[in-house]
Amino acid sequence: MADKVIVCKDCKAEFVFTEREQEFYKEKGFDNEPVRCPNCRKAKKQQKDNGGGFRDNRGGNRNQGRRY
Repeated sequence: MADKVIVCKDCKAEFVFTEREQEFYKEKGFDNEPVRCPNCRKAKKQQKDNGGGFRDNRGGNRNQGRRY
């Protein structure tokens, strides 16, 4: 397995998906390669963690008040 160069779907920058990262993904059972560079992954995670989820047409967070 060799390092792979991937183009980020958000910023279009190239990033390297290292052999070690590929092994990690395989061990965890991940079927897909990353589509975002590390910086965009971090930004996406922060957006999600800060309540940046989907909103309904009333402007509220879809998951508010739901019990699972």
